[in-house]
Amino acid sequence: MPGKPPVVIDGVVRHALRQFVDERGRTMHMLRRDDPHFAAFGEIYFSGVHFGKVKGWYRHREKTLNYAVPSGAIRVVIYDDRAGSASFGKLEEYRLGESEGDYALLTIPPFLWYGVQGLAPGTSIIANCSDLPNDPAESDRKPIDSADVPYAWPTLS
Repeated sequence: MPGKPPVVIDGVVRHALRQFVDERGRTMHMLRRDDPHFAAFGEIYFSGVHFGKVKGWYRHREKTLNYAVPSGAIRVVIYDDRAGSASFGKLEEYRLGESEGDYALLTIPPFLWYGVQGLAPGTSIIANCSDLPNDPAESDRKPIDSADVPYAWPTLS
């Protein structure tokens, strides 16, 4: 039986990232100014999310996010309620983390609702290199159980 085709949210892109590992440790790439998907530098910040906990729902009206997870693992859920979007009404899940198959840069453009959930024991660290400095006035929030977003966060134990 063929698998379900992947849902694609218009404007969201997952870029595979490289890691270099040896007996001394590792080097993890994230974003270079000569990457074709690099737009501009606004700020870099790090956010932690504890195992099973959820942060969201958030939406930025101007800022593009570039997420990578150098420590731990997270679930990122994105919902498109942009009128006129080719992916209007679609919802997509991504797994980002430090392991080789999960280590990627996830680009989230403005006007998409997103949330994250910690999947690894302890605290997972999210690195974000956004194209604009943080401005709380340009973002919106909804509770994680908002009826406006058709998603129920799983309980992890």
